[in-house]
Amino acid sequence: MVHDSGAAKVAAAYNQAGGDYVTYADGDPTHLFEFDGLHAYADRRVWTLLDKKLTDLHANGTRSIRILDAGCGPGTWLRRLVTRARALGFITITARGFDVARAQIQRARLLAKDLCGIPGITLTFDVADLTAELPEADASVDLTLCLYSVLSHLPVASLPKISAEVARVTSGHFIATVRSVGSTPTISVDSIEKARHFKHDNSRDRCEIELCDGRHIELSFHLFTGSELRNCFLDHFDIEDLRGLDLFHNRFAPDPRWNPASLTVDKRFSNELERLEETYATSSGFMERASHLLLVAHRRQSVFPSLGRQKTDAARDQGDANDHGDDPRIDKIGVV
Repeated sequence: MVHDSGAAKVAAAYNQAGGDYVTYADGDPTHLFEFDGLHAYADRRVWTLLDKKLTDLHANGTRSIRILDAGCGPGTWLRRLVTRARALGFITITARGFDVARAQIQRARLLAKDLCGIPGITLTFDVADLTAELPEADASVDLTLCLYSVLSHLPVASLPKISAEVARVTSGHFIATVRSVGSTPTISVDSIEKARHFKHDNSRDRCEIELCDGRHIELSFHLFTGSELRNCFLDHFDIEDLRGLDLFHNRFAPDPRWNPASLTVDKRFSNELERLEETYATSSGFMERASHLLLVAHRRQSVFPSLGRQKTDAARDQGDANDHGDDPRIDKIGVV
């Protein structure tokens, strides 16, 4: 359940975002692996990373995988991972996504119906808050996601607790993206041209938005520095990579409201943008001016020395139904 007033405002905003939010946020939900639009570069880059983590797990002999998506929205990223894991040959795939916005969970449920009928796949979506305790067993999750604005919407003071809880349930990798301090503006719930006015107050971590349709939205929203993001998770994770995500592609994308149709990004120009991204993504002078910061981390085993593989395997053997039970912390409207 969602009780915090800040979380309630975030939930309300995404509940009212409408069906168009699915496409705006993650691309066409019926074509999972066709990355295009404003966020295409960042999405392709994140997917390449996630695909490699899946491939590496399978190559190492893993045939049963558990995935958690914290702040899953309409569930697109989780459906991508489940679809790819099945194609790779994983025998048992257990995946859970949760979000504070009930409307987004309901959309995720509908979009995931076909996947849920496949033997070996258990895919559920819950209404829940990341600031609460997670129901997953210790070290039971192979891959945990927290993508795009999820962490930006949370109180900064809650991040150490969240980091510890995510580390507790994660046995493998944690991958997160956040908005950086030098990023281009966003109104989060829709494309920016839908806003009549918006203002971000960095001192209060608040964004006020007046939409063209008359709606007024106030959201908690924090912009991260690279060191700040690293320090949030450094106590519990080994940081494999921290970089800016989309320094140039978003800024060089033609705007149909302004640029002529003849202005296109050809292959040669796209390749040069790619080279520039790779050159400057980890440079301190450029990284924090990217649209997003990308964090790739692995749970530090020594943080929880009492946890062993035997405990992890035992938790998995309980099955997905026992993961949730009647836990009052979760408002379950999952797909089974």
